[in-house]
This record gives sequence, structure tokens and C-alpha cells, in this order.
Amino acid sequence: MRIGLITSDPAHPLLAATTALLAAEHTVRTLDPATAEPPEPPEAPADVYLLKARTPRAISLARALERRGARVLNSAAATELCQDRTAMAEQARRAGLPFAATRTYPTLAECAERAEFADEQGPDGRSGLPGPVVVKSRHSRKHDLVTRVDSAAQLRELAAAHPEEPVVVQEFAPNSGWDHKLWAIGDRVFTALRRSELSPGGRGPTRPLAPDSLPPGWTALVHRVGEVFALDVYGVDVIDRGDGVPLIVDVNAFPGVRDQPGAPQALAALTLSSAGAGAGA
Repeated sequence: MRIGLITSDPAHPLLAATTALLAAEHTVRTLDPATAEPPEPPEAPADVYLLKARTPRAISLARALERRGARVLNSAAATELCQDRTAMAEQARRAGLPFAATRTYPTLAECAERAEFADEQGPDGRSGLPGPVVVKSRHSRKHDLVTRVDSAAQLRELAAAHPEEPVVVQEFAPNSGWDHKLWAIGDRVFTALRRSELSPGGRGPTRPLAPDSLPPGWTALVHRVGEVFALDVYGVDVIDRGDGVPLIVDVNAFPGVRDQPGAPQALAALTLSSAGAGAGA
């Protein structure tokens, strides 16, 4: 079979290990979205493409390949949905998922101007933020903005540094300071604990976590996210609000899934089964 990798980093540990498993019997080709164009006739598309990159150009390339009948994991539409945190929140909450309540502001400057914290709200009727809150770039990308804000003064200072950045604001939910990183590759779920970037010490190490140690219902929740967002390879960031009550704060299309035993094997198996399904169709 012919397999395409849409990525600028084929040496990424997950992709490199998966390629090593596939290359012995199959042809694996890398398409760098920064330079690649969709193959034109008479060259036919590969049997399946893995869309690891999430840039607008990568999504555009994937969409062009889909128009030619190619099978892409994850689809261009599903990947694009996860890049817009406003659309992500709306999709999750419509489906009844326990997703953090999310407000959207066209710019951070307007957020700072319009929204004051509840304990600082004046009589002018401006909407109060519950405080503390988490401010994130609306459009998910590398080195985007994700930070905790505890006061109106801090919000104004942040806005001065990033005035034109479109943002979403979520209420900060008290937690242990550790994020549950839950990754799915097809039916397989991989888990770890990672020190939150919002904790006082900043992002810290990742600790292994056995999937069977998750609170009841969490594995089913991960699979439900995949159904709602039409994803095959994805990550779900969950915090425990206490007593195993989950709160989803982010969904990622095709995350790194680093240092997870069995992840390359799961991705290789999903790739081949998807390629076979596409050929059958």
C-alpha cells in the first residue's frame, strides 16, 4: 500500500517509529505542506494520508487530496474544527460533553475593555468574569497564548502585550495542578499525567498513568469525543474537578503521543485498516 505523511517533521518520534513498522512492506512518502502540492494525474493519491500538520496550508493540502478521493486521517474538516477553540467548545457543549464554558472576544484588547472581574464590576453593567480565568488564543497553534489571569489589572497588562489577538476565556477550575492527557489512536487509549502549564511552577514532567486507573467512565468519554469530532487520532485534555468529575479543556487533532508504549503499533494498524477500507470502498 501507499501511505502519505502530511508533515514538516517526519522525524517526529511517533511518525518515525510508525514509518519503520510500515516501510518494510509498504511505500511511505512524506508531503511537506510548506512546499508540496496535491499530486496531479496521472499520479494517483496514496491509499491513505496521515495529517500530522495542522497549519492552514496543511489542511488545504489535505482537503485537495480528499476532493480527489483520498482517505485522510484525521479529515481536513475535523482537523480544522479543532484549531478553532470557539467552534470546538460549541461542538462539545451541543453534544453534552463536560467542556469548560467558553466566552469569545474578537481581540484581547476588547476583552480587557469589556469584561471586568465579578468582584470589580461597576454599575455600568459590563459583564463580569468569575476570576480567576484562563485566557487562550482562539486559534490553536504552536506557541499560542494560554495563561491564567487573576485580576482586571493583569488582564489589561496581557492585552497591552497582545492587543489584536482573538481569544477565548474559560473559568479556571480548581484542580491538583496535573492535567490528564488522554490520547486515542483508533480504539486504543493512552494516558499520562502532565504538570499543568498554569501551575505556579509552570509546565513540568509527564508521568505515566495506566488506562485502567482512570475514574469510571473516562475511557468512554474519550471515545465519545472521537465520535463527536469525527477524529481517529486525537488527544483530550481533562482536569479532575474532584471525586473523578471530568472537565474537558481542550481537544487536539493528531497529537504527539510521545513515549507511550504501543502507540506506533496502534497507529500502524489504524493506517493499514483505514487504507484497506478506502481501497474497498
